[in-house]
Amino acid sequence: MPFTANRRVRTDPQARLLTSAKGPYYYTPDGTELFDTLSGLWCSPLGHAHPRIVEALKTQAETLDYAPPFQLTNPQTVYLAERIAGLAPDGMDHVFFANSGSEAVDTALKIALGYHRLRQEGQRFRMIGRERGYHGVGFGGMSVGGIVPNRKMFASGMMPGVDHMRHTYNPEHMAFSRGQPEWGADHAEDLERLVGLHDASTIAAVIVEPVQGSTGVIVPPVGYLRKLREICTKHGILLIFDEVITGFGRMGENFAAQRFDVKPDMITFAKAVTNGIIPMGGVIVTDEIYNTFMTGPENAIEFAHGYTYSGHPMATAVAHAVLDVMEEESLFARVRALEPVLEEAVHALRDLPAVKDIRNIGLTAGVDLFPGEGAPGARGLAIFERGLREGLLLRCTGDTISFGPPFISTPEQLRGMIDGVRRLIQSVS
Repeated sequence: MPFTANRRVRTDPQARLLTSAKGPYYYTPDGTELFDTLSGLWCSPLGHAHPRIVEALKTQAETLDYAPPFQLTNPQTVYLAERIAGLAPDGMDHVFFANSGSEAVDTALKIALGYHRLRQEGQRFRMIGRERGYHGVGFGGMSVGGIVPNRKMFASGMMPGVDHMRHTYNPEHMAFSRGQPEWGADHAEDLERLVGLHDASTIAAVIVEPVQGSTGVIVPPVGYLRKLREICTKHGILLIFDEVITGFGRMGENFAAQRFDVKPDMITFAKAVTNGIIPMGGVIVTDEIYNTFMTGPENAIEFAHGYTYSGHPMATAVAHAVLDVMEEESLFARVRALEPVLEEAVHALRDLPAVKDIRNIGLTAGVDLFPGEGAPGARGLAIFERGLREGLLLRCTGDTISFGPPFISTPEQLRGMIDGVRRLIQSVS
């Protein structure tokens, strides 16, 4: 089982089984209803078993279940690329499909290297990530990522030439922030430190999550992302936004790039584009990057990269259904309406002695708990396991609880979710 304490699960495997799902709920073998507090793994904002998506999947399976993407394509995939480009910031009109966030990130890093090489700047090979960043589990994403346990076992396989900016979280100045912290924009200047260390002419790209999700919802300070954009532009460095979590409505906009009004050179996406029902990911690039690759002999392969399942027809059909539902049900507007509901509910936990910090933006939130004495992570694990018995499927990383509920949630469900978490925290403290 991935990212799981397998030996612990074996002591009571029945307690970790999910047998069905409908709407914002999962169900266990004994019929216990669990509210899905993280939309699966940030990937099912429409809930589960949506009839429009189920029908799209069945219809596509009967029509074109697979089509090879090498030298061929199909109308649905071409149209999906057009739709996604239409949702992206202006001038980002081209999409390359992959099958996951990890593949999307590795693809973006390869695009960055190829772009600079084609511009006769092949000496730009360095990649800059950020501490506490998560960019998947491929060797590229792991290298630019900054979560220590994900890196230390595989250190011998890291990409060369990777460095990391400092993360932006400082509880002394940011604790219990609602939305973007006002303090901390100057953290972007840490990129200038790395430029001074390595020389800008060797740096290909900077990759960041606009909101750091997997590490516990770290929200960017006001002005931070804009400063990063300015520094990258100044030094000819590509800026990649990893929007695998934030893309397709989690911030109440198409992409976090629009929420924060900062245009990167590339956007990676996955998860919500298919509501988690079938794997799909991809990279959106600027016209300038695309046109740089469209050179050389006309019969030459411009970008020697791709996957057997790039733009898979089944995933494409699901993605169309997902985008249709999001548009027809005005779900991005619903996220904006639910954002203050979640904010008020989650910040009400501040009175609990076990709560160390609370953060939120869009339809996301993170709650840090003080660790138990001599047992970091034990409190979070106890809350997770008790939640399975009391109606909540939670995401606890160490002693941090992360929230990313489905867009289809009601205000009452969000308040009930936090009320349930209050009881869980009290019960294990």
